Amino acid sequence: MFCYQCQETAKGQGCTLRGVCGKSADVANLQDLLIYVLKGISMYTTEGRKVGYESKEVNEFIMENMFSTITNANFDRNDFIHRIERALEVRENVKKAVAEAGGKVEKITHDAAIFTVSKEEFDKKAETVGILTTENEDIRSLRELITYGLKGMSAYGKHAINLGYDKNEIHAFLQKALAATLDDHLTIDDLVALTLETGKYGVDVMALLDEANTSSYGHPEITKVNIGVRNNPAILISGHDLKDLEQLLEQTKDTGVDVYTHGEMLPAHYYPAFKKYEHFVGNYGNAWWKQNEEFEKFNGPILMTTNCLVPPKESYKDRVYVTGSVGFEGIQYISAGKDGKKDFSAIIEHAKRCPAPVEIEKGEIIGGFAHNTVFSLADKIVDAVKSGVIKRFFVMAGCDGRMKSRDYYTEFAKSLPEDTVILTAGCAKYRYNKLDLGDIGGIPRVLDAGQCNDSYSLAVIALKLKEIFELNDVNELPISYNIAWYEQKAVIVLLALLYLGVKNIHLGPTLPAFLSPNVAKVLVEQFGIGGITNVEDDLKMFLG
Repeated sequence: MFCYQCQETAKGQGCTLRGVCGKSADVANLQDLLIYVLKGISMYTTEGRKVGYESKEVNEFIMENMFSTITNANFDRNDFIHRIERALEVRENVKKAVAEAGGKVEKITHDAAIFTVSKEEFDKKAETVGILTTENEDIRSLRELITYGLKGMSAYGKHAINLGYDKNEIHAFLQKALAATLDDHLTIDDLVALTLETGKYGVDVMALLDEANTSSYGHPEITKVNIGVRNNPAILISGHDLKDLEQLLEQTKDTGVDVYTHGEMLPAHYYPAFKKYEHFVGNYGNAWWKQNEEFEKFNGPILMTTNCLVPPKESYKDRVYVTGSVGFEGIQYISAGKDGKKDFSAIIEHAKRCPAPVEIEKGEIIGGFAHNTVFSLADKIVDAVKSGVIKRFFVMAGCDGRMKSRDYYTEFAKSLPEDTVILTAGCAKYRYNKLDLGDIGGIPRVLDAGQCNDSYSLAVIALKLKEIFELNDVNELPISYNIAWYEQKAVIVLLALLYLGVKNIHLGPTLPAFLSPNVAKVLVEQFGIGGITNVEDDLKMFLG
């Protein structure tokens, strides 16, 4: 295997024996093969669009399967074998349909579009289609940067689809870009342009998901979230999928079972629609990587709706349920019916047999500062900036992770001057959202917009402030970007920010291993991308 799609990849270079995430070598290779087949399908769909071919089913199939390969989502070998089998069937059906529509399928001769092997040969074939088969380091780097952006795009797109929101234009680009990563005629300049175009559609897909979430559940409101526990049996729900949460809350009404969020599901508490559920108690625990310890203490069953799943310990493995794109051998999977509805009765009955959660902390944390809320505070914020009460905003969005070096973000937040405000989204916030950093004239110094996809809100807020202050360039605002990253959703957020013209973004705790020296140089020279060093020196750099 060779995988370097996440920040914690082995030695900062690439996992070759087993993923740091817990992914086995054979599963990593099967994920490579699945993506390879999806690229083959995309060659046919891209040709098909020239002759009017479009398939909602195929669009969703490609997006769902791209999502399944994201870090910490699916570890199940048998599931990937099934996905590859189905992908090969879909490829042949699409080829036939495009040919019947008048498409020139005979001109599509890439191996990804035509190879055939038996299920028993999947492992052998998978070893021939991995990342390192692209020999040129810079071409490989850009192809993987684009592919990882498309994985993040697929995650956000799938959540929107689950709520009934979709755009063919996003699928058309996704598939065009997948096919393009196998085109040996494309130059480095071509791939750089495609990378920025990926950012454009990253903005589009996050805007679509924002519309889906807010149309379905209302605009996030300033909310104090309980981090203590009650004495009832309970279910812990983690991940990003709000539709799954809605169905779980409906099915647990009047059962005596409480529901708590974990990790990236925390921002669900900010949506008005979920506040009517009295048994929706609060948030339990912290970021995804602490789940081995926190799931143990929760006592009740856990529902993982998306990544990030840490391979569970045997002591609580029987209490973990997965759904959607998540998979792990030996864990109970809850599937959706043809109408999209899921039956959570098994996990509810399981919860009734369990003791209440062990309390691990008390108090409240505040959030709900998505773009609609911040716009309502715009006059107050603008006055604070103009009067000098607020000197600078720091966007500290992104992901959390296990590395000790991520303590940097806690220390950085603690060390910021009291006239600065942190704008955050994603699980990176768990490094500082319980520090009690106070407020500035009633404006909390940590403004949490929500999940990682709500980084879109932070971009919208910046663009709105640019308009209010009548500036020509978003980079003239008193905003600095010190972003933590971990996996592929963070990649599409980064590309979206670059497309919107944001410069001088600093990434940490390390720069992506998939950036070759030459590609990294392009990002530095054109966009001012940088890394981090230490809190003292970085503060001097940011504050000038």
